[in-house]
Amino acid sequence: MINQESWLLPEGIDELMPTEAVQLEKLHRLLVDRMQSWGYQLVVPPLVEYLDSLLTGTAKTLDLQTFKLIDQLSGRLLGIRADMTPQVARIAAHRLRSDEAILRLCYIGSVLHTLPDGQTNSRNPIQLGAEIYGHAGAESDMESMQLMIELLRISGLQGPLLLDIGHVGIYRGLADAAGLTAQQEEALFTALQRKALPEIEALLKEFNLAQADQQMLLALSELNGDADILDKATEVLALAPESVQSALRSLRELSVLLSDRLPEMAVNFDLAELRGYHYHTGVVFAAYQPGSSQAVALGGRYDDIGEDFGHAQPATGFTLDLKKLVSCFPAATASPEKIGVVWCNEPEQQHAVDALREAGKVVVYQLSGAETACNQQLIKIENRWQVVETG
Repeated sequence: MINQESWLLPEGIDELMPTEAVQLEKLHRLLVDRMQSWGYQLVVPPLVEYLDSLLTGTAKTLDLQTFKLIDQLSGRLLGIRADMTPQVARIAAHRLRSDEAILRLCYIGSVLHTLPDGQTNSRNPIQLGAEIYGHAGAESDMESMQLMIELLRISGLQGPLLLDIGHVGIYRGLADAAGLTAQQEEALFTALQRKALPEIEALLKEFNLAQADQQMLLALSELNGDADILDKATEVLALAPESVQSALRSLRELSVLLSDRLPEMAVNFDLAELRGYHYHTGVVFAAYQPGSSQAVALGGRYDDIGEDFGHAQPATGFTLDLKKLVSCFPAATASPEKIGVVWCNEPEQQHAVDALREAGKVVVYQLSGAETACNQQLIKIENRWQVVETG
């Protein structure tokens, strides 16, 4: 007796049926074409790499999310990619180094996670992303956000979007200035992510910091809102070190660019937003649909990763899961019409079938005993192969 449980997929692993798969392929082509129209070159990294390469530098944060296996050829440990961004950074550092100051790369492919990022998330998402290498200013961060929002819009995502923006350099600068140990910094980081004010206050009191440092770190949990919050942050963090002031200047410059390039976009600045804190180095951003806590796309700056691959250069970019957008992409209003044909050993018939397929028509050979329902038939009339309506 066949064990039906053997047909079940692992938890968090999913597959797409024909209708969804067709939509995915259409969306794939549409989004890649759009990224290329912005000057991004497509690259295709491998599904597996040697683990020490895959988890280089800040990519070590992906260790627990990475499936590992032994390479039967070399005996070395391999990893199945959990994120394509470090792979693309390696390509940019080693394979595509040139005299050009700016390098734009895009990519799309399956990744695999040991655990889902959220209760409803897939463990085998299809990751699409775009990266800019060689520019450290707010303009490249702005370009990444603008392209990200454009891709979401042409994917058919309905309704308003919220763009949430932070800067990990603000917390990092305040923590360094306050002299927090690594353990203290991590504990406070965790509390800030939850915006757990009583816990934050208790930790700051326990750390016995200078009054000014306590006040500035405590203020982070409440420094969120529209562009006006940046003016308040400038006042509240007036005693912060230069690294923090520089981060605030970057956010203010970004705010001006946003008002010019995405004037209709709802934007929220959150100075306690530390997504990817151990990976990103500057601006971080994410797009949300109202009422949802799950980001539909996210990105940020990660300038340190180029150094890890032997070629230091600034970098920024974003990623999204194409599977999450398939249901939003407009489906075909009707199934394509099928032309049925009964095979015979005549070259003229094959020429007619080839011509129809070249013209974009669907031609299906009718197999004996199992005919396929077709709207039309290709038959021979007066020595010419012609398409006629059925019924």
